[in-house]
Amino acid sequence: MSLHPVLNDKLSAAVAPGLELAATPRDVTLPPIPGKVHAVVGMRRAGKTTYLRQLQSQWRTSAEAARVVYLSFDDDRLAGLPLEQLGMLLEEYYRRYPDWRRRATVWWLLDEIQVVNGWERFVRRVMDTERVQMVVSGSSARMLSREVHTSLRGRGTETIIRPFSFREFLRHRGQEPEGEARSLAAPERSRVEQLLGEYLTAGGFPEAQGLASGLRIDLLQGYVDTVLFRDIVERRSVTQVAALRWLTRQCLKNPTGRFSVHRLHQDLKAQGLGVAKDALHAMVGYLEDSFLLRCVPLATESERRRNSNPRKVYPVDTGMIGAFDRTGRSNVGYALETVVLHELDRRQAEVGYVRTEAGYEVDFLARFHDGREELIQVCADIGTAETREREVRALEDASREHPRATQTLIVLNFDQLSLKVPPGVTVHAAYQWLLDAD
Repeated sequence: MSLHPVLNDKLSAAVAPGLELAATPRDVTLPPIPGKVHAVVGMRRAGKTTYLRQLQSQWRTSAEAARVVYLSFDDDRLAGLPLEQLGMLLEEYYRRYPDWRRRATVWWLLDEIQVVNGWERFVRRVMDTERVQMVVSGSSARMLSREVHTSLRGRGTETIIRPFSFREFLRHRGQEPEGEARSLAAPERSRVEQLLGEYLTAGGFPEAQGLASGLRIDLLQGYVDTVLFRDIVERRSVTQVAALRWLTRQCLKNPTGRFSVHRLHQDLKAQGLGVAKDALHAMVGYLEDSFLLRCVPLATESERRRNSNPRKVYPVDTGMIGAFDRTGRSNVGYALETVVLHELDRRQAEVGYVRTEAGYEVDFLARFHDGREELIQVCADIGTAETREREVRALEDASREHPRATQTLIVLNFDQLSLKVPPGVTVHAAYQWLLDAD
């Protein structure tokens, strides 16, 4: 069998010097763990392919161009490509560059590799027998988050590409500030606050940047439909599509809300959509696995309490909120809370929400790898004394149950920093907290 002609052409293009990629740099790095396959995952259209291209450009500055191989299998002519062609591809590469085999590291970046059935076996074999660094990526139904580690049998490490963070959003606009955000001069601070308002509405999907509202909504709704039908219905053989779509829309248009499968089951039953509770549990898991939703559990050491209490649900991106909530209500508070959650995820915190015995709720309890704990309350509109008292009281009550945690109140704008709060509560303007990571 000869090498597939399209694959042969791709290999020739992959090792040739390419044009410098003009794209917004991402604040994402591959973990420096030797001997691991780097699996770059995330929701569709978040920028995984662009990130792989950026890695290619970066690595080619420190090595011969031909030692950095980028191959995209997102080509209809490669549909049904047999697994043995990957082995032939490897051999053809080393026939072209025999002096490098097992003597110099070759970087392989394989995009949309999931189109080849059994690709995991090829990757594991190459990692065991050759001197390579391997990065794989894909966003179809056959390469979801929870399956990466299983398919690579412990040889994989995961890197998540999310929609733009606020700093990446500013960088994309050419407005990234220099120095610490807390030290910005008044004119620049006002500009950053204005852009934060745009970010909370438009979100961080790269293709959505600069689009008019109607076009952006159509684009984001199309993303959701693609996830539902390609990553869930096709992959999981879900037959109750109407129930899945209803569940998804309910979650996206009611962000930051607590939900229980029992209540959703009752609502669906009232609409004549008979779905078993187990099926609903599974659907929520599929939505999380495809990165469309992020569910936050109650922060407790008790597994029973965590499973029996409602979770809070957040969309992958704030742009989804306006795309599915057409009531015209202000969603700034929901969007700000969503942005804070995803920033905590970027900072690799373990996150839960707190509900005290007295009935007060704090948005997040964040636990970091270095042992720090932080109680975080997010409030976009804190103009009244009653609101301030309620938010601070919740933090103080939660601190009795979590005495090691610092107390943080994140407010929307700089002019709210003059709020009088009790000792022990630190107030941050949102743009400062988002840009000045500890």
